[in-house]
Amino acid sequence: MPHPGRLTPAPSRPRPRSRFARARRTVASGVAVLATALAVGLAPATVAHADQVRDMEYWLNDYGFTAAWRTTQGAGVKVAVIDTGVDGSVPDLAGAVVGGTDVSGVGAANGQKPLGAGEAADHGTWVASLLAGRGTGPGSGVLGAAPQASILTASVALGSAIGSVSSDDQVAAAVRWAVDNGASVINMSLTRNTLDWPTSWDDAFQYAFSHDVVVVAAAGNRGSGTTEVGAPATIPGVLTVAGVDRAGKASFDASSQGITIGVSAPSEQLVGANPGGGYVQWAGTSGAAPLVSGAVALVRAAHPELKAPDVINRIIRTARPAGGAVPSPVYGYGLLDAAAAVTASVPHVSANPMGDLTQWIHIHRRADSPSTAAPPAGDAQGGPAPKALAPERPVAWKAFLWPQWSVLTSLWLPFSLISGFVALLALGAVGAWLHFRRTARRG
Repeated sequence: MPHPGRLTPAPSRPRPRSRFARARRTVASGVAVLATALAVGLAPATVAHADQVRDMEYWLNDYGFTAAWRTTQGAGVKVAVIDTGVDGSVPDLAGAVVGGTDVSGVGAANGQKPLGAGEAADHGTWVASLLAGRGTGPGSGVLGAAPQASILTASVALGSAIGSVSSDDQVAAAVRWAVDNGASVINMSLTRNTLDWPTSWDDAFQYAFSHDVVVVAAAGNRGSGTTEVGAPATIPGVLTVAGVDRAGKASFDASSQGITIGVSAPSEQLVGANPGGGYVQWAGTSGAAPLVSGAVALVRAAHPELKAPDVINRIIRTARPAGGAVPSPVYGYGLLDAAAAVTASVPHVSANPMGDLTQWIHIHRRADSPSTAAPPAGDAQGGPAPKALAPERPVAWKAFLWPQWSVLTSLWLPFSLISGFVALLALGAVGAWLHFRRTARRG
């Protein structure tokens, strides 16, 4: 259960690092017929690729990314990932990371050292690979939502503050650094787990908005104790992202709900690249957010003349309605449609449809007395601190071999039916051939 008020990485469900490769070698060498039948079984749902990881990226087709790439793949757009650090040396991110910094005082100067304990440190690299992964070949590796966008990494030590810099102050400094280094999109897969935020964030986010930057934030994950959307996802002007499952239904285990949600994107059965190599499967709105950030990068590349409010308006107005009322506290304006966001005709707006932070400050902060004002910093002073939205729980690779119900219904059951049907056809064909052969001999 996350500590109240702490910023934490978005919960996800990771798989061990390099077992994808070992599993592929085992299947290829020991069960060639099974692999062939599996490819046949999956073909109707998605284009077959040589690599299992790429095949798992269902959102590329289902949410309009491959269609949007006919117009742009995000070249020329810088997206800042404020997270636990992005390892730019992984093959899937080769050439993607063009700048970085550390604002925690304990990371690497280039922001590429993963910070945190265990798999929590890998979080930033997972996020970046979903956003701007280059893959490792024409049909292999993780291909991001905007595969030609550039990544700026700002590493932060989230959760319990490490060193002399509080988590709140780290986030504020990271936002300013991102703006000053040319980011036009900022991805924040983290939460403070409180509705409010420190006054230092007022200035930092106003700075971003005044410089025409789109800030995208994850709504949070119920499975890790984030039962309501927390800052920065509650800050007016931020594009907040909720999560849905593969069927496009609200992910009540992996996504928080709230009135500030702008759009929904996949948050389950996600894949990402691990620092040092290998892949992971995970879940959480921390994975949904970079998909939306990637879509924002595509819009900014296709329409460089548009200001941030119009970019955000394209994302929410072209979303596919879901769940009845629009907007709703569950889906926001609906399910992301990257192709429509890039190509549709959308009316111009004069104000950010997700709200005005300056107006909010004018109304609310002036009523704060010294005893009620939000603290200027977090845990270093004993108050609440930001935390990254950390993985909910690991997903072992053996889950594919000893499947959960979702894997059973989406993979093994269709495979069994199709392979059984193919086997019956084969047996029927062999029987017919033998029958005609015997008839011919008698004749």
